[in-house]
Amino acid sequence: MDSEEVDAYLRRLGAEHPAWPTVDVLRELQLRHLQTVPFENLSIHLGEEIVLEEKRLLDKVVGARRGGFCYELNGAFGALLGALGFDVTLLAARVYDGEGQLGIPYDHMALKVGTVDGGAWLADVGFGAHSHYPLAFEARGEQRDPAGVFRVVEAGPDAAGVRGGHDVAEAADLDVVMDGRARYRLDRRARALGDFAAGAWWHSTSPLSHFTQSLVCSRVTEDGGRITLSGRTFKSTAADGTREEWELGTDEEVLRMYRERFGVELDRVPTVRRADRDG
Repeated sequence: MDSEEVDAYLRRLGAEHPAWPTVDVLRELQLRHLQTVPFENLSIHLGEEIVLEEKRLLDKVVGARRGGFCYELNGAFGALLGALGFDVTLLAARVYDGEGQLGIPYDHMALKVGTVDGGAWLADVGFGAHSHYPLAFEARGEQRDPAGVFRVVEAGPDAAGVRGGHDVAEAADLDVVMDGRARYRLDRRARALGDFAAGAWWHSTSPLSHFTQSLVCSRVTEDGGRITLSGRTFKSTAADGTREEWELGTDEEVLRMYRERFGVELDRVPTVRRADRDG
């Protein structure tokens, strides 16, 4: 990224150019990213190509003021952090489903980030409902966050949510746990952006991927809650857990909601494009 691209990205987040790549700066940037750049899978259902190249990610997230899913959001955020002087490593993860089974390899991308004031941090702006702030990578105790209580623990045969039929994780793997439930298993080995191309292709084309089965656009609100538009259903959850939900009627209402609440300007309402289960 050149200096103009960095400045444009920071403007997108409403952040000043930091003097040093410190943990406090990382915390601010992650929260601002979650509040301004939505987690969304609209490209899949709009017929837009998803390309894991830095320029294409910046064109989408910064130029078009769109969001994306994990590979796009953490890919772009990692590029920004690297340009600001942070030590960034791309990490692959496998996501636990509701039954405790692990998903495909390269199921998810997260970031390991080093700062000038010491320590390594797990930064993730691409997992939907997750921690608002980076998690201490090497800490093994509870880490309290506005989104819940997190732990980063060594994975193994007795790790939370592991079932028969999966290979036992290497000792180096980590489970990221939120409120007592394992969310994903993290491989500590460094990866390149292109390594995630197969995972992005699978999630955007397979009928078994939840991304091909539904529409989602979601972000953290300024008061620490979350808003989500799933198709025509709008959900608002306040920081205290209070929830509201209502259905939108017309296409105009849907497009206005995308524009006014998520900053996403669309020329048509996306509809679920069912993947072919036979091919």
